[in-house]
Amino acid sequence: MIGYYTCIMQISKLHHCVYSLNYHLVLVTKYRRKCLTAPMLAEFEVQAKERCAAWGGRLIEANGEPDHVHLLIELPPTAALAEFVNALKTGTSRRLRTLFAQELAGVYSKPVLWSRSYCVLSCGGAPLEIIKQYIQQQDRPDD
Repeated sequence: MIGYYTCIMQISKLHHCVYSLNYHLVLVTKYRRKCLTAPMLAEFEVQAKERCAAWGGRLIEANGEPDHVHLLIELPPTAALAEFVNALKTGTSRRLRTLFAQELAGVYSKPVLWSRSYCVLSCGGAPLEIIKQYIQQQDRPDD
């Protein structure tokens, strides 16, 4: 049975299970302010990749626009998705606000970057390549 699924999707393994848990995650900036620049998105991608690895997963694709980011991620079944998103938003917000303090100072008077809400979709119906293409086609700023 596993052989059949490995032909049509990438299967990951833990000690006692095999899985394919992919998520399309969208984070928006607080008040949908258009404050994300190309260097910020590049640093966000680095931080997201590190955070995914720390949780035993991987970042498949990331891109964004000035007011939101899209991520395609794989996480193991042991990861609590809401806790992962909280850690990702907290860590990337702190890092970006530290590295790009001057750019963000005029946008937010408080130490915030992300909206409290987020969108997460499980990826199973659409092939991952289609979702990757959609994320790659986001209108990233050119800075």
